[in-house]
Amino acid sequence: MASQRTVDLTTIGRQSGRPRRIEIWWFRFEGRFIITGTPGRRDWLANIRANPAVIVHTRMGELAGTAREIHDPAYRRRFFTAGEARWYSTQSGLDSLVAEAPMVEIVLDSQSPPARERPT
Repeated sequence: MASQRTVDLTTIGRQSGRPRRIEIWWFRFEGRFIITGTPGRRDWLANIRANPAVIVHTRMGELAGTAREIHDPAYRRRFFTAGEARWYSTQSGLDSLVAEAPMVEIVLDSQSPPARERPT
């Protein structure tokens, strides 16, 4: 699962309350599942701030989880200078990425039932 870079992410719309599904990259970095992007406004991040419950759709199935924003500048700098994440530095400067890029960790709900069985 960690080698699969592209996944679909479902968040709950902060205004509509409806599921919102997007295709996005995720990374396994220092034992954590990370979703990030280049600096700028992101609807998926606004939705997570309003409701951190997410569903990650992989080739192996649907995984329920909770998203937590990552603000630690040292961790963010290590991530953006790691080989697998270097593409981001071609889009924005390192200092901008560390200070402004959206970044969340997805903590999978290993004890919860599969996502499609969870109440909404």
